[in-house]
Amino acid sequence: MNQTINILSALAEPTRFEAVRLMWDGQEHCVCELMEALGKGQSTMSRHMTALKKAGLVVDRRDAQWVRYRRNPSLSAAIVALVDAALKIAKGTKTMTAKRSCRKAA
Repeated sequence: MNQTINILSALAEPTRFEAVRLMWDGQEHCVCELMEALGKGQSTMSRHMTALKKAGLVVDRRDAQWVRYRRNPSLSAAIVALVDAALKIAKGTKTMTAKRSCRKAA
């Protein structure tokens, strides 16, 4: 499968789509923030983030017991445009913002 199909497949799942929407702000987000914003448990959220990471949309960083995710800065302009278009045309989804509820990175 090529990269575009992998990305579209990852975005087809609503929780992953909303996680990408949250992370598309360019900021780093702790998994606990994403869990709270999306109403998902830790194991569910970790599984979704693994899929997004495997698709190449996000990168992660371990900070003690926390895992922080952000948009992959190495994405090609074409992939960024693809995700931007998907986010723009999405219907029936509300814009969400992740609350900064866990310890900030030092």
